[in-house]
Amino acid sequence: MQLSEIIADKIKETGPLSFHDFMEMALYYPGYGYYTAGKKRIGMEGDYYTSPEVSSLYGQMIGKQLEEMYAIMGNEPMDIIEFGAGSGMLCNDILNHLKKHPEIYNNVTYYIVEKNQINLNFPKHFDDSKIRFIDDLSERSGFSGCVISNELLDNFPVHLVMMKDQLMEIFVDYDGGFKEVLKPAGQDLENYLAAQQVTLRQDYRTEINLQVRKWIENIAAQMRRGYLLTIDYGYTAEDYYNAGRNTGTLACYYKHTVTDTPYANIGEQDITAHVNFSALDFWGRKYGFDFSGYCNQNYFLRSLGLSNYLRDLDMRTMEGNDMSYAGLNKLLLDMGNKFKVLIQQKNVPKRSLTGMQFSRQSVSH
Repeated sequence: MQLSEIIADKIKETGPLSFHDFMEMALYYPGYGYYTAGKKRIGMEGDYYTSPEVSSLYGQMIGKQLEEMYAIMGNEPMDIIEFGAGSGMLCNDILNHLKKHPEIYNNVTYYIVEKNQINLNFPKHFDDSKIRFIDDLSERSGFSGCVISNELLDNFPVHLVMMKDQLMEIFVDYDGGFKEVLKPAGQDLENYLAAQQVTLRQDYRTEINLQVRKWIENIAAQMRRGYLLTIDYGYTAEDYYNAGRNTGTLACYYKHTVTDTPYANIGEQDITAHVNFSALDFWGRKYGFDFSGYCNQNYFLRSLGLSNYLRDLDMRTMEGNDMSYAGLNKLLLDMGNKFKVLIQQKNVPKRSLTGMQFSRQSVSH
């Protein structure tokens, strides 16, 4: 049975699904969803690339930023907690970098919160003494350290809304094919926009990610002190709700082709929505985080010394490995300008972070 048939049967049985529930099934339905079917999704044979797969230098630069965070926090035992570790490349590269500094490495434990259970066997070649898998952050309640989210939030199921005479939510119905229908939006969606003082134009269509609010609330509740490092593609509110972006940011990835058709290749294509970094900052402040810095990935990596690393390399030896010219250009220029980095902090001294030398002063409206 195809996942499209399973979803169609669900709609026939219970009525139209919110787009949020449709996206949840398309990505995570057990055994059939895009991330739960056990197929290779990243790299040449998959549908897209992620920064850790492009170059190990990506994880090394994040490792350098973690070194600084460790020092600011007083050289105390530190938890590094990564949500959605995927293939484990980022974890591997960060730990390999920290091994160069035994005084830090011996004081660090790496925790992975992974929704996709089929990936839980990836670290067989890693240092088992450093890595722990947890089902929920509550297992580390009261922790100090840094939470890392790398290309995670764009895959949180979103609600689609459109402004008519009132705010309407987009649902997915089925009648010989999938089609969208409008229903009055619930109070939770209206409150989300009202809290951030967002007013949508007539016929403006966009996404609302309620799950991000719950996610950062949970992190703030469990973290005693530390940092939240979020890397993803997205915009601040001024760009997210730009008049020219009146069809939203939803994008689908299938065999390295980007489309805006979520009702095709169901279970075989990734469905994403850009991150609203102003909303992430807004809810973070509500739950106890302070703004620490925001810039694009290019500036973040260069600030941490990636250019110096490149100068020290014999570029002639780079052909044929993960640090090729093409890969580094992709990391810095293509992905580097598309991806943004937001760092938030809780109960730690307010210090300028090296990776945020080119930070904006704020991501608020």
